[in-house]
Amino acid sequence: MDKTRFIENLEAEIEKTLSKIETYKEMAGPIAPDNAIGRVSRMDAIVSKSIVDDALREAQNKLSQLMAMKIKIHEHGFGLCTKCKKPIPEKRLLLMPQSMYCVDCSK
Repeated sequence: MDKTRFIENLEAEIEKTLSKIETYKEMAGPIAPDNAIGRVSRMDAIVSKSIVDDALREAQNKLSQLMAMKIKIHEHGFGLCTKCKKPIPEKRLLLMPQSMYCVDCSK
């Protein structure tokens, strides 16, 4: 595997994820009890906030996995599945640089 290509892809994915986190943080602000919002509209806003909060948590989790992979790339065993120790396909690592498991073990 070309580690240089992987590192470039990993850095790009970290930047993209950081950008998403900032966007989600802006969207996840508290919902003010405004008289202009009806009860149904307020419930829609609460549901939307819940969805954004979940997306924010997922993005933060992905970022921590990406940062862990940034450290792991320099360790022995990089590119091997954490569970079965078989090589993780290069395409999987390029599409999902935070992958620590092969396709079979990730199920």
